[in-house]
Amino acid sequence: MKTIQGVLWDNDGVLVNTEQLFYESNRELLLPYGVDLTPKQFFDWFLDNNYGAWHVLLGQGHDIALIDRLRAERKQLFGQRLRQARGLAIPGVERLLQALHPQIAMGVVTSAHEQHFQISHAATGLLPYFDFVLTRESYANSKPAPDGYLLGLQKLGLDAVHCVAVEDSPRGLRSANAAGLECIVLRNAMNRECAFDEAFCVVESMDELGEVLASFIGDPAAD
Repeated sequence: MKTIQGVLWDNDGVLVNTEQLFYESNRELLLPYGVDLTPKQFFDWFLDNNYGAWHVLLGQGHDIALIDRLRAERKQLFGQRLRQARGLAIPGVERLLQALHPQIAMGVVTSAHEQHFQISHAATGLLPYFDFVLTRESYANSKPAPDGYLLGLQKLGLDAVHCVAVEDSPRGLRSANAAGLECIVLRNAMNRECAFDEAFCVVESMDELGEVLASFIGDPAAD
């Protein structure tokens, strides 16, 4: 049986329910340009391929200056939505982190910017359970590049074979695998149709995730 000493967690869609807010922010900004961003397009362009929807505007003949302005507006709009949201923590995640915390080292590896990460966790109470947080500013190349997870392993002081990652997107899964990590994928409304064939396993709920992690380290509730 595989045993682990560390878990590296994605943030959006795993710890906090923020991806719908990010989708809505992008859709609102693109609508005036004739782009009615669908949830499927959002998943394919943002969560799978990591190139966003800017290619559509470039294909319409818009210049990079407009895209730079829209990026800045999106950052502000997404921040506003995060500030207005309540109860962002994924149901059951605090209970799981609380059980795991005495047993195992944990860190966050996210593509979220520091500003948005801090806003999303202003009221979650989750951050004390982690040994460190790596936001987009912490490493050179975003997921699906392995940079964030490689740095996360360095921070843990552990080899990939002794750790797992928890993700919810194809590009996050590829990032974890590229760093040598086995990856557990958590299902949510956004990723329901994706197969995630390269994942170690796919779990349907936080309770099921807890069962898988407990099997790697022993059931914390038994202590």
